Amino acid sequence: MTYPVDMSVKPDVSAHFDEATNTITYIVKDPNSTHCAIIDSVMDIDYAAGRITYEAADRLIAEIKDRGLTVDWIIETHVHADHLSAAPYLQDKLGGKIGVGEKIMVIQETFGKVFNEGTEFQRDGSQFDALFKDGDTYMIGDMQAFAMYTPGHTPACMVHVVGDAAFAGDTLFMPDGGSARCDFPGGDAGELYDSIMKVLALPDETRLFMCHDYGPNGRAIQWETTVAAQKADNIHVGGGKSRADFIKFRTERDAQLSMPKLIIPSLQVNMRAGEVPTDSDGNPMLKVPVNGI
Repeated sequence: MTYPVDMSVKPDVSAHFDEATNTITYIVKDPNSTHCAIIDSVMDIDYAAGRITYEAADRLIAEIKDRGLTVDWIIETHVHADHLSAAPYLQDKLGGKIGVGEKIMVIQETFGKVFNEGTEFQRDGSQFDALFKDGDTYMIGDMQAFAMYTPGHTPACMVHVVGDAAFAGDTLFMPDGGSARCDFPGGDAGELYDSIMKVLALPDETRLFMCHDYGPNGRAIQWETTVAAQKADNIHVGGGKSRADFIKFRTERDAQLSMPKLIIPSLQVNMRAGEVPTDSDGNPMLKVPVNGI
């Protein structure tokens, strides 16, 4: 696959860090127009209280309105297991199309069974406005973006490349953070290594933007690096580390990790493009499968 990289295009990137989930949401603006995309938004949840609010999304809305921007796309890099998407709320307020990788259907089929969803739950990705295949292009104003298929963390992960910027989702963390886990259903450490190599084949000066950062060893939160920095310094794959060594490390490391605290609500909401499921009376309702994940 040859990807349409155009390093002469330099999008304006605004980052919003969500402290509760260590997620970074991006507003990606065409430098030659007022058009933009939102990547990996966050909806707030107090899981213990069963309460959903929209403070993080409202901050995005305020910036977009203050800057006079037009939203063309609301992109999900994958079905997140550690935060809930605010895509429908943002779409209602700002417009734009909601897009995700076409392998969302694999996620829907897998977790439709886990959460015992009925036949009314569509497993064809129809909750989203666009399902991207590897190499698909789309426009943000006059700026072309493309989706790169990068499975491993989940079967539906994609990195979105816009000019000289790439939005890595959970395929990579900052160099001192390494890589994401691969032990969720459908995850595969070998596939993740291969996907990371695809990303690191982009030009060295490509700006890489992370979806999460946890400030390893007490450093300040960061979210931007480069392909060159990852190739040289990433603690899991940098410096020529082999595929076999990565698989061994990643498998052993994943066996020690606990589940993300918001995995149960996140999967139910995010496989529906950010919509909260309802009970038979139409009331918002989440399920907790026992020993199901």
